[in-house]
Amino acid sequence: MFKTLMWPVCALLVTVTILAGAEAGMAEIFPYRINEEVLDNGLKVISIPYDSPGVVAFVTVARVGSRNEVEEGLSGFAHLFEHMMFRGTEKYPQLVYNDILDGMGADHSAFTTDDYTCYHILSSTENLARIIEIEADRFQNLKYTEDEFKTETGAVMGEYHKNNSMPFQMMEEKLHGAAYTTHTYKHTTMGFLRDIEDMPNQHEYSLEFHSRWYRPENCVVLVVGDFDQGELLKAMKKHWGSWERRDFRCEIPREPPQTGEKRVEVQWPTRTLPYLYIGYHAPAFDDRSGEMPALDLLSQMVFSQTSPLFQELVIEKQLVEFIFGGALDSRDPPLFTIMTRVKNEDDLPVVEQKIYEALENAKTELVDAQRLEAIKSHMRYRFALGLDTPHDVAMTMAHYLQLTADPQTINRVYDMYQSLSPEDIRRVANDYFGEANRTVLTLKYGGEG
Repeated sequence: MFKTLMWPVCALLVTVTILAGAEAGMAEIFPYRINEEVLDNGLKVISIPYDSPGVVAFVTVARVGSRNEVEEGLSGFAHLFEHMMFRGTEKYPQLVYNDILDGMGADHSAFTTDDYTCYHILSSTENLARIIEIEADRFQNLKYTEDEFKTETGAVMGEYHKNNSMPFQMMEEKLHGAAYTTHTYKHTTMGFLRDIEDMPNQHEYSLEFHSRWYRPENCVVLVVGDFDQGELLKAMKKHWGSWERRDFRCEIPREPPQTGEKRVEVQWPTRTLPYLYIGYHAPAFDDRSGEMPALDLLSQMVFSQTSPLFQELVIEKQLVEFIFGGALDSRDPPLFTIMTRVKNEDDLPVVEQKIYEALENAKTELVDAQRLEAIKSHMRYRFALGLDTPHDVAMTMAHYLQLTADPQTINRVYDMYQSLSPEDIRRVANDYFGEANRTVLTLKYGGEG
């Protein structure tokens, strides 16, 4: 299942400068200059000058998430390392590292998803060289004792129970657990409870997990804001250039096609309105294919606040408190999910049927071309509004870098949005919204509370 390759470290630096939208026919949705640098060890450095005098965002994208947790009994380690990476090194122990960033007045945190882990810092430009140094140190020289490891696994357990005190996390866990039989998306980013319970016993494995995935060829460093390009490259080469690559590979199992509808009922111990949560297997993200962009547009057509379904269920008949639907961009095939909270349990069958009717209409009727163009325009406008700070630009770019490691993915995707027709929307509706492809979960109050 696993294959490890070792590569020598050389003294070369490959430099490429890209102007957004430079490829022929591209829609130039991303308005800023993109500099792409590849160190000889495989580390990509993406830098984006942005008019934010004295402010810079520094982001490290580790392209490892819960999808990489293929070994039985060892889920949850990608999320665990979001915690462990703040444990410090010999040179900069945890308290020293935190004191340095706090002294800078830096905003710093991290998050984990199914597909990647993201570490982000927002600070003043004068601190950039120091940030580059201390981040390089913790990615290459992370060190923690077995006792520290066990302490952090306890924090993860606490986070799991906190999240599962609310219906949403439990619904996510149960829906994915039922919909997937083989792929690692079967477990959520947090991991299976039984694996979290066993984490304190897996100190040695944690060292191997870090060694596998926290490597230069599997990471992208992203800098956005006010900086000097020459000084940035000099500092990156000095502190990150000697990081040795490993080129670890693992085989992530493919999910077979679902052949029949699955249904799950969850009894919630405290009083709550009933939920309906439906998942359809959807295509993986691909910046050369229109499948996922077409589903994005369909989600707006069928489930947005201007859709007939929303108007009927939320505004006119007031059967539900909310309804939304869509799929996340994912490196492997995700679920296109539809969630709603129903005001009266007796109306659950009616609401479910209304959702299916709306999807059936999308299979047979062509969407209004004028409305489709309006949705495309709104998506581009919303994208532009999300680029108003260095941090926002960095988070937007990080999302696409974790998918393909290619900054031009943004432009390609929005170029595809523009090219999609009503016929494309109808086609994906027929391809993905069949009864045999769906898993249906209902959550209801199940006892005295």
